[in-house]
Amino acid sequence: MGRVLDQLVTASYAIYNGDAMEVLPDLPDGSVHLSVYSPPFTGLYHYSSSERDLSNAGSYDAFFEMYGFFVEELARLTMPGRCSAVHCTDIPTGNSGCDAYTDFPGDIIRLHQRHGFGYVARHCIWKEPLAVRNRTMIKDLTHKTIVDDSTIGGVASADYLLIFRREGRNPVPVTHPQGFTAYYGAARPPADVLRYRSWPGNQIENRYSQWVWRQYASAVWDDIRGNLGQWDRRDHMAVLPYRQARDEEDEKHVHPLQLDVIRRVVDMRTNPGETVLTPFMGVGSEVYAAAELGRRGIGAELKPSYYRQAVKNLAALESGGPQQIELDLLEEAPADAEAS
Repeated sequence: MGRVLDQLVTASYAIYNGDAMEVLPDLPDGSVHLSVYSPPFTGLYHYSSSERDLSNAGSYDAFFEMYGFFVEELARLTMPGRCSAVHCTDIPTGNSGCDAYTDFPGDIIRLHQRHGFGYVARHCIWKEPLAVRNRTMIKDLTHKTIVDDSTIGGVASADYLLIFRREGRNPVPVTHPQGFTAYYGAARPPADVLRYRSWPGNQIENRYSQWVWRQYASAVWDDIRGNLGQWDRRDHMAVLPYRQARDEEDEKHVHPLQLDVIRRVVDMRTNPGETVLTPFMGVGSEVYAAAELGRRGIGAELKPSYYRQAVKNLAALESGGPQQIELDLLEEAPADAEAS
């Protein structure tokens, strides 16, 4: 495969250390049932010094020109009628305290529509304001700004999970014969619905699955673990370990996508055994969640340090599962760790 530096292929996943644009062309047409990923947040973070890194495109327009090649390739790979989920946020135009935001999600939507994807959903993922301030260092997102001049006070912009559906008729329906059998989030299902979990009878009676569905079908997800603004041992599976993957030049507060977000879309939008793709793998979160839920994950990651951490995270899944990841996080998290 192209200029792949390293790879690891198992029965549950296949991951590659290399440019996704040199990995994706080797995959067959219509072979992907779902893609889930965070594209580089252009203008907000720089992930590496590589000229192949989209975060180094040079300008907003140049970023979208290059990103368009990825979306075009994903359209070729995605089975007709199946989905792609893109995690993104609004992008500030500067850091002076008086700057506006660029509608990054809107531009992503329009790009996908040009390449044969229909825009079908946007989930708003709540973020704790102080944690956003500490991670992004946006100057207008401080209490001091409100004290001094609240006209330039900022807001903790939400994350968004955009759902797109490839044009065409889905040849393999995604079914849930017993409804949703698991819930991924911080809320507690009411006690009187728990007895309906994995309900084998008429699904009209399945109060557990209906409760889960209401959480997932909401336009606002405020129950995602890992968004509480502080590191919490109860949220040990909020994100995969990542701090050891950082190089010296990395942005201080870059962090992976929360596993609850990935698990929800994988559980809802795919059948067991199907293929989930991420072209910007990072430390392996999307591949991990796919394999954990009985799907086959495929990921490509340009940066060697991120790829090496993905190998470790996926090895923990195979050897110890959540318990091993929990031990890794307990060793990794500093006493005053932030949700970053």
